[in-house]
Amino acid sequence: MKHLMEIEDNHTVDLYSKRGIMITRGENARVWDADGKEYIDCVAGHGVANIGHCNPAVVKAVQEQSAKLITCPASFYNDARAGLIKKLIEITPENLTRVFLCNSGTEAIEAAIKFARLSSGKKEFITALRGFHGRTMGALSATHNPKYKKEFEPLIPGFHHVPFNKFEKLEEKANQNTAAVILEVVQGEGGVYTGDKKYFERVQDLCRKQDILLIIDEVQTGFGRTGKLFAIDHFGLQPDMLCLAKGMAGGLPVGAVICGEDIKLGKAKHGTTFGGTPLISAAASAAIQFMIDGKLAEQAEKKGRYFMENFNSQAIDKVREVRQIGLMIGIELKEKVQPYLMQLLREGVLALPAGNTVLRLLPPLTISYEEIDTVIQKLHHVLL
Repeated sequence: MKHLMEIEDNHTVDLYSKRGIMITRGENARVWDADGKEYIDCVAGHGVANIGHCNPAVVKAVQEQSAKLITCPASFYNDARAGLIKKLIEITPENLTRVFLCNSGTEAIEAAIKFARLSSGKKEFITALRGFHGRTMGALSATHNPKYKKEFEPLIPGFHHVPFNKFEKLEEKANQNTAAVILEVVQGEGGVYTGDKKYFERVQDLCRKQDILLIIDEVQTGFGRTGKLFAIDHFGLQPDMLCLAKGMAGGLPVGAVICGEDIKLGKAKHGTTFGGTPLISAAASAAIQFMIDGKLAEQAEKKGRYFMENFNSQAIDKVREVRQIGLMIGIELKEKVQPYLMQLLREGVLALPAGNTVLRLLPPLTISYEEIDTVIQKLHHVLL
């Protein structure tokens, strides 16, 4: 496969740091490289493969739908799209009754920013330090970390970044020009930091009192990852817009903004060519039903606790702190994480960074307890 790797090295835009292996096959929580070596996948497409690789329910849905109708624009009605919209309305907070389907998390954030400006008539936004919302120009403006955005400035004006979990700092920035507050419940890329219940309750109250829209970014945390179907369910939040993507369609590209009735838009104010195609809609409906039937959110909560109990059975000097909610795990080290990611890869475990010092695990929610034991064993071996 060396010649195929050379094609990617020589003829794709130079944006990605490669890990040196070619993944050619996947099944549930495992993937195989071109040499046949097996890995436990705790990257899962950056938190996409919540229901495992090549989930049979999604494979069947794609096969059946691809033989009927693959694409259909939103200017026509479609049965598969309507079925997905119905599911999304049923599983999200009751105040959210309108759906915009797109292709990715950053597109969902981009749409939410436009919807907030259009619906409110206001131009400014408040977001959090360490927050990450995507790489397109609007989503990048909402993102804090300068390493992602400095070379692309000037970005969209009117974005104010305040410390996460510090309500008073957020309150100071709120004014009559604030269109929306955009927050993650758990900052994944920022290092797996979870907000406090009281913090989010106060933010929600402030938004209601000052006629500010509350946009919650659940691109990474949605669909069972945190031990609830959505991270907002931990706190009973009812945002004005909920942005979803990654885990929705079993690995296929999809995004969504679920809106309340107060979001007023208008014909032709926004659009998408590929959002909500019949093929993607059928896959997403099958994936969501699999999550519900299999109680994957409950599994994530139990497996996350199991990981913590067993990982912490040994004290590790290199570890500063472990942060965990469901199967979203951040192991903060006292030194740079990259060498340990490569050591884990050689040991047959794929993991992610979250900043320079945090080792992040986002395995499929269908990972077995035996596989979790293996991951813990390999982590102990590499870190001790």
